[in-house]
Amino acid sequence: MFKKSQTIYMIGIKGVGMATLAQFLKAGGALVSGSDVAETFMTDKILARLKIKVKTPFSSKNLPLDASLIIYSIAYNPANNSELKFIKDNPELFKKARILTYSEALGELFSSHQGIAVCGSHGKTTVSAWLGYVLAKSGKRPNVFVGSNVPQFKGGSLSGSGKIFVSEADEYGDKLQYLNPYGVVLNNIDYDHPDFFKTEADYLQVFSKFVKRIPVAGFLVTNNCDALSRKIKKYCRAQIINYDVADDNYNNATVNYLAHGLRIKNGYQYFFVNNLGEFKIRLWGKHNIFNALAVIAAARELGVSLAGLKKYLFDFRGTERRAQILGKYQGALIIDDYAHHPTEIIATLEGIRRHYPDKKLRVIFHPHTFTRTKALFNDFVASFGSAQELIILDIYGSAREQQGGVSSAQLVKAIQKFNKQHAISQPVSNLKNIAQTVDYLCTNVQKGDLIILMGAGDVFRVGEELLCKKSKPKQLKKK
Repeated sequence: MFKKSQTIYMIGIKGVGMATLAQFLKAGGALVSGSDVAETFMTDKILARLKIKVKTPFSSKNLPLDASLIIYSIAYNPANNSELKFIKDNPELFKKARILTYSEALGELFSSHQGIAVCGSHGKTTVSAWLGYVLAKSGKRPNVFVGSNVPQFKGGSLSGSGKIFVSEADEYGDKLQYLNPYGVVLNNIDYDHPDFFKTEADYLQVFSKFVKRIPVAGFLVTNNCDALSRKIKKYCRAQIINYDVADDNYNNATVNYLAHGLRIKNGYQYFFVNNLGEFKIRLWGKHNIFNALAVIAAARELGVSLAGLKKYLFDFRGTERRAQILGKYQGALIIDDYAHHPTEIIATLEGIRRHYPDKKLRVIFHPHTFTRTKALFNDFVASFGSAQELIILDIYGSAREQQGGVSSAQLVKAIQKFNKQHAISQPVSNLKNIAQTVDYLCTNVQKGDLIILMGAGDVFRVGEELLCKKSKPKQLKKK
């Protein structure tokens, strides 16, 4: 399907997955272009660096009539996108072109290789990038597809000549149905995306169906600590490899990869794994020890040597927007993180707190989607107790959902009530937008503070604007 020098056009190319696919296809020799809205996305810099032309806004005039393949984001359809409507209304103009959704296109690529799908509610971006990095450095020449920018990849993908295809596999919209995996890394299952999965049972079922599709000759790497992952592994016909982190006085001989002896030294995390010796990683937090174990288990199954595994596991420096240090403003360190689910927020703050035990944490949280905020409202309320200050921006809504039903102001009031009940001293406020937040921080930030930006929307722009202000030369006052 994907041939060198073919013309490929992508509708909604700025989305993280679409931009990563564009990078991958261009690396394979295709002529790639696309369209999107004029709004600034975190992928703009990558697309510009790759010299992939992006037309804005959407218009039927953008469509190349010589395209042999048109790929479109599932966020769009003929009812809300003028380009897809034009294609639907003029089929004779595009009869030579294959027209696929992003999920279908990725599925065909993935399934034509020895596909390793990294899935689950949390950690799949880090694990897929980490595993891909280890495999690439170990000489396996993998194809790798990650839903975020990976600085060590100079983008979100790697195009290799080997048979392995490691992909971050998103459950939203039941995209997993398009993937035929040889191996699956299942990190955890924690109810999310209530705009699509109306119940927890619906959410669990999509993973149950996926592990059933692993062939007998393949494998499933799964988190023994996660109750729902343990529940559905019975549906897998293939080899099951599990991992866990030992607590005090814990010994479980049934776990294939058990981490123990955890310690932190000079900012690095150390831990032992069974009889494989000690490992060392750069990434923070206990959740990243679980992520490392998933990588260790899958890499060993795919033939990486122990020496290479230890070296490259440590060399990996993480992905963009995952506890990413952006820089300093007035002596305050700015850290950006994609955490948008209560479980992720708690884990990220725990990891940062362990790394910086004496710093004041000023958390700026940008709730992502009204449906998630409403469905997990009580969990969000109890997620921020380790912060010294909490600022909540107005909800970043999705075009795919009905707006409203809950507000950030309501969330702030509920957190204030929770804090009072649990004797937590923490200023909590609601600021409307990025501009108000930047103005507030410019006035109130102090040297030595930690500014933590959290959310799946565009809260990273707070950091960009603060650093932009820092870089501008001060104007001399006129006499």
